[in-house]
Amino acid sequence: MVTPSRFQHILRVAHLAQSIAVGNGFNESERHATLLAALLHDAARDLPPEELFQLAPPGDELERGHPLSLHGRAGRRLAEQWGVRDERVLGAITGHVFGVDLNDRVGMAVYVADVSEPGRGVNDDIRELAICELAAAYRRAVDSKVRYLRSHCKAIHPETLKVYEAIHNT
Repeated sequence: MVTPSRFQHILRVAHLAQSIAVGNGFNESERHATLLAALLHDAARDLPPEELFQLAPPGDELERGHPLSLHGRAGRRLAEQWGVRDERVLGAITGHVFGVDLNDRVGMAVYVADVSEPGRGVNDDIRELAICELAAAYRRAVDSKVRYLRSHCKAIHPETLKVYEAIHNT
């Protein structure tokens, strides 16, 4: 379902997410959920728009105009179809696109691993921080995403703004 390069990205995210989980003292159940979510996070990323729309109907014009913004929700739907029931895993798959709550360690680990895996060639500082300070790295990652979108005059999804505001009000 994914291209070879996407599969390599997925493997790098899974490896980094596991390192983050271990470094931040996740228990065995959290580590397992983190690994599964990381392996499934981009399952729908390479699907054509019509399939994304079928799995995750757009909720607004922004999503209609940017079908890839749906790949987290579409990936969640695929995971559910494949029998995944752990809400930590499903939430992390959905949340890797727009962000998660600060109490969601599994989701934060996958989000940070996705934006900072070595193959991207960016966010080395976030990756290094995440190994021992996940919440701080997550805040930095969300800030970085919002700053990037704003500086390039790109639309910011309301869910991302909600997460951004929440991390600045805690």
